[in-house]
Amino acid sequence: MRVFLAGATGAVGRVLLPLLLDAGHQVVAASRTPAGVERLRGQGATGVQLDVLDPAAVVRALTAAEPDAVLHQLTALSDYDLAANTRIRTEGTRNLVDAALKAGARRIVAQSIAFAYEPGGSPADESTPLDLTAPESRATTVAGVRALEDAVAELPHHVVLRYGALYGPGTWYAPGGLMADRLQEGRLRADDGVSSFVHVGDAARAAVDALGWPSGVVNVVDDEPAAAREWVPVLAAALGVPAPEPVGGRTGWERGARNAAARALGWQPRHPTWRTGFAAQD
Repeated sequence: MRVFLAGATGAVGRVLLPLLLDAGHQVVAASRTPAGVERLRGQGATGVQLDVLDPAAVVRALTAAEPDAVLHQLTALSDYDLAANTRIRTEGTRNLVDAALKAGARRIVAQSIAFAYEPGGSPADESTPLDLTAPESRATTVAGVRALEDAVAELPHHVVLRYGALYGPGTWYAPGGLMADRLQEGRLRADDGVSSFVHVGDAARAAVDALGWPSGVVNVVDDEPAAAREWVPVLAAALGVPAPEPVGGRTGWERGARNAAARALGWQPRHPTWRTGFAAQD
């Protein structure tokens, strides 16, 4: 299959590109910088420099690539800029979808999140509504998710991967990352809020698998949603930093998510739980 990979130098994209090439796909991979393009070419892809917020440039890139499928792994989270990330999800996705339609692509796989569901007392599945009445600043994040998912549904074949919190190399949970800093500064609470995680390698494998999945939304999370009072000490130990004392309380939307649908489609995470995955960080 001829694949256009947007976000090829991000945390998931860096793992995803070699998996696509190993599977025999022809990959045109995009980066915002010349250095990123050179890295992509060195890995065996056709590298292109692209600003996804420039609609004319996106049309030119996809028209030249003539992809069978578009893989959307774009984010803007390295600096914890949620507004910039929402712009990528809204404007960037809109540009990708419009360009894909003009280029004749019929298939898209897009990265979304599994923590935009409405409040509840148990882990959410894909039938759970999004948290569309959330207050700010969460409302901005959920609006971006909704815009992304509505846009990609315009392609004849579309799969939305609602990833759990990504951990592993290049993520906030890696050594020296955002969460390590928050632990050091005492700003990460070990409370009752429930999260679902997924290792970047398992997220990337799901994206490859999803090229053959039916259209729809799929939670891509590990097998064990857990309260922060459980996972925070394990993360702290893996990072070699002190763990905070456990406290009570949770926000209603901190409920985690179920992965039964992904499992039914044949996805098998190599890190089925954060309990062992945090320590691996491979």
